[in-house]
Amino acid sequence: MSIRGVATWGSQHRKPLILSGLIVIAYIGAISRDQSLPWALGALLMSTLTIGVLWPHWLLKQLAATRTGPLYADEGDTITFRVEVHNRGWLPRFMVELLDRLPFIDAPTNGDEKGNSRAMLGILSYLPGRNTSRFEIPVVCEKRGYYKLGPIEMASSFPLGLAEAHQSRNDGVQSLTIYPDVFMILSLPLAGSPSQIHRGGYLLPEGAGTAEFSGVREYRRGDSPRHIHWASSAKHNELIVKEYEPLASASLCIALDQAAESNCGRGKHATFEYAVRIAASIARFACQQNIQICFAGGALPTLQRSSSSGDVYYQQILNDLAVIDCQCPTSYAAVLDDVAFERQIGDTMIVFMSESEKRSAETLRAIALLKARRVHVFAIVFDRLSFLAQANDLAYSAHAQVVGALQDLGAQTIVIRCHDDLVERFNP
Repeated sequence: MSIRGVATWGSQHRKPLILSGLIVIAYIGAISRDQSLPWALGALLMSTLTIGVLWPHWLLKQLAATRTGPLYADEGDTITFRVEVHNRGWLPRFMVELLDRLPFIDAPTNGDEKGNSRAMLGILSYLPGRNTSRFEIPVVCEKRGYYKLGPIEMASSFPLGLAEAHQSRNDGVQSLTIYPDVFMILSLPLAGSPSQIHRGGYLLPEGAGTAEFSGVREYRRGDSPRHIHWASSAKHNELIVKEYEPLASASLCIALDQAAESNCGRGKHATFEYAVRIAASIARFACQQNIQICFAGGALPTLQRSSSSGDVYYQQILNDLAVIDCQCPTSYAAVLDDVAFERQIGDTMIVFMSESEKRSAETLRAIALLKARRVHVFAIVFDRLSFLAQANDLAYSAHAQVVGALQDLGAQTIVIRCHDDLVERFNP
């Protein structure tokens, strides 16, 4: 055992050690004196030590704790865990503390050695023999993710507080998946692919209504006969087709920046957490509108390169976004370069800009390649200054330069700051 371990053990057992020292002193005094009082004092101290150390362990014997609750929740929701403690012994139990390791909350108690928060569930002051105590614990889901719960820890130092006994149980619900917080998006600045629509190869998504009529032109090989303007064709003695400006994208691709260097901020108020919430909300909008959507990135194996829509696909997206992290070694520019040659003309690309100035230049070059391939770019730019605890004017300057460069490329941009109301930002 290391010196630190010995010191920790000593601080945890300070009271029994002091009492043991007093017992030794009392018996040494009893041996050197022909009196009964020192022997009686030593016996009293020994009895106190024995009761103080063994009784807490006896209190926890024959106790069983079970936790029940939901398996899934949304970020920010308040869920309820139901805890049952059953005394299988014949004698009552007193003053038992119940603790639970819930990694997704910011508990007021200290965390364990692995950094998991220990939440105080309650104190069982009295539980009769062969009886069960039931109570409910409301818990706020602080942060998305997949979490292993527990075990429930029962602890007692009753009656003297000389030693604390611990016992762990992990019966009942043992995991919880928290989905990212999704907000309502009423519309998005999406452009479409005229070639797809004019050739009848793509049906406009539900909710988009129809394409906006923008004029007529001569018939081109491959145009759909459904778009022929017969009156103009008869007048000009040649085929004339109606031209439309689509109101929605033929395909939508979301590229999350999963590089650790791009993430700034802490906890749920980090740029990557904001990006995940925005991506989940855009995905819900697209799936509800029957817009084909796919993801690009380094850690989305079940979603990467697959385009689909609908409720089933949206649930799959939520499952992946609940556990996605920002530990991907691939740079964001490399991700955009990789996906650029797979996009069709008129597709819309959702990009997230949270990089530092030295890395954003390569990403802007990759976005320029997307624009050169006539892909519409919708950029969500994070104001790093607002997410950093200690920032300077250089961070603000870099942020402004990124916005200006994106506007020069013709990309639509929206700036997100820490603590912004995302509903207001996306539904002005």
